[in-house]
Amino acid sequence: MKLPELLIPASSLEVLKTAVIFGADAVYIGGEAFGLRAKAKNFTIDEMAEGVLFAHSHNVKVYVTANILAHNRDLDGAREYFKELGEKVHPDALIISDPAIFTIAKEVLPDMELHISTQANNTNYGTYNFWHALGAKRVVSARELSLAEIKEIREHIPDDLEIETFVHGAMCISYSGRCLLSSFLTGRDANQGECTHPCRWKYAVVEETRPGEYMPVYENERGTYIFNSKDLCMIEHIPEMIDAGINSLKVEGRMKTALYVATVARTYRMALDDYAKSEEYYRSRIPFYKEEIAKCTYRQYTTGFFFGKPDHNTQIYDSNVYMREYTYLGIAGDMNDEGLCRIEQRNKFSVGEEIEVMKPDGRNITAVVRRIKAEDGTERDSAPHPKEILYIDLGVQLDKYDILRRKEE
Repeated sequence: MKLPELLIPASSLEVLKTAVIFGADAVYIGGEAFGLRAKAKNFTIDEMAEGVLFAHSHNVKVYVTANILAHNRDLDGAREYFKELGEKVHPDALIISDPAIFTIAKEVLPDMELHISTQANNTNYGTYNFWHALGAKRVVSARELSLAEIKEIREHIPDDLEIETFVHGAMCISYSGRCLLSSFLTGRDANQGECTHPCRWKYAVVEETRPGEYMPVYENERGTYIFNSKDLCMIEHIPEMIDAGINSLKVEGRMKTALYVATVARTYRMALDDYAKSEEYYRSRIPFYKEEIAKCTYRQYTTGFFFGKPDHNTQIYDSNVYMREYTYLGIAGDMNDEGLCRIEQRNKFSVGEEIEVMKPDGRNITAVVRRIKAEDGTERDSAPHPKEILYIDLGVQLDKYDILRRKEE
């Protein structure tokens, strides 16, 4: 059985390496220009080049986003940017939404594989065939499509044109992500990568003759999060997505932590590999996948548009906070001469505390922190300072890229 590609986001070089180790078939990243995550850490040219080398050494592909809706001022810079990507980075594909940017990419990098972003509103097979005729290798379906519509698209497009579909992560309030709320309320253009996520803010209604009198839209007297969607999760529906003819299962989240990326990548990897063994085995493991996928931050889950038009159950009206069952503590690095493991700490933990080691192969190992040593050689009882380099002993075998996390009470 040919499984669909598992495509995972990465916000930094560290997260890219985590995605690769924890099961991605491909990773998508953004450079410092022309992507839709201006607030993400993003990659320098040198970091992209290093990331591509690392991914390719593990037979994993890397796609670079260049999916802004371009203005005149962007066009000359895009030409130079693509030239630099071709000379120094050598990604496997570019993700593009704007026809002008697509044309420039074709001119500058005629042999580069080009994918059409969901931002291009790809809702019918005519659109897919349009982009295929221009040379696109893959089209990312709009989030507003049902599985039945995707299956119909598959039946009306060439076999060599790939379908990529979002299967997990945050849902955008606007059609195919083309939102004006951020521009209107803050002057920061979501279609230029500067979204402030105003759909997650709290709102109330004001009647024009009663300025200053805020009336609830829902039961919460302080207002309501009327635009706040639940997160997408299709971990229970791998067979349906394969049946629809989807070639690449895409996870949203280019601003997420390594813990999020590792958790989601590993869970979908296990689900796909289990399905390849047998559908019965896969279905028997669904409760386990759901338990595992909930160990990273999320906003409750929905299946979005895949099985019909979403209703009020798709929204979260009373809060914009994430569910968080585990705290990310760090990633295991190399061992030193004393047999202590190097980590860059991300959240506080202490000697004597019970934590969990998350391994790429699916195992979760409970361990107790036996020892913490600072980079200057001093012994520590706790690690309270974020991003501090430490050396630790957990009494269990740690391998490079293992994720350390703690279950919250």
